[in-house]
Amino acid sequence: MKKLSILITTLLVASVGLVGCGTSKTTTSKNLLETIKNEGKIQIGTEGTYAPYTFHDKSGKLTGFDVEIATEVSKRLGVKPEFVETKWDGMLAGLGAKRFDMIANEVGINSDRKLKYDFSTSYIVSKAVLIVNSSDNTIKKFADLKGKKSAQSLTSDLGKIAKANGAVLQAVDGFNQSIDLLVSKRVDATVNDSLSYLDLKKQKPNLAIKIVDQKGNAQPSGFMFNKGNKELVTAVNKALADMKSDGTYSKISNKYFGSDVSK
Repeated sequence: MKKLSILITTLLVASVGLVGCGTSKTTTSKNLLETIKNEGKIQIGTEGTYAPYTFHDKSGKLTGFDVEIATEVSKRLGVKPEFVETKWDGMLAGLGAKRFDMIANEVGINSDRKLKYDFSTSYIVSKAVLIVNSSDNTIKKFADLKGKKSAQSLTSDLGKIAKANGAVLQAVDGFNQSIDLLVSKRVDATVNDSLSYLDLKKQKPNLAIKIVDQKGNAQPSGFMFNKGNKELVTAVNKALADMKSDGTYSKISNKYFGSDVSK
């Protein structure tokens, strides 16, 4: 009986020791930044249909302002970017499911999102503008959207502005589809991004669309992360700050917009 008692005691001690070792391993597990560096890549969620931020050029290559900024940030982290193209309406869920490590898609920084996600420092600001067909003289301000059909991504901040002003929302995958519907007069308007509009008009100055109203407050946008990844967010912020200091950011910004769009 004494031997049995000693054996049981020994097994219990060993069991406790194993639990202790398991806890220590969890505590010292790698953070996301370390994992990314060890794997040599960072996975980035993006639409690929939202010019000039994330889109495919004539050769089919994924490019755009956000894509180039994210690529440069990745380079400064010492890893390669791996872009995971996802429709906007499923992108936040994709981040939550850890299909990618961050989102680079002109994501507006707001109080509601900051409750659930972390953001980098803002790397671009824009304004919400009301765009209509050039021949339309009935819509002159946001309030005139009441009862009108507006092409929007349903879960975006821009869609919320249209809905708040009484618009009937026509679901679209992105900016280009909104403009196509507007030009063909299948919708009455779209509330969209000022910088996307300026980029499009630069490429197609004769396109039959116009801005009739805009929101006064500039909207900052940043890279979005799941909470609990402080090391990665800090490293990305440092990369963005260094890019602005050495002129790399300005070069990319001028390529797409002709000015500094970080302010």
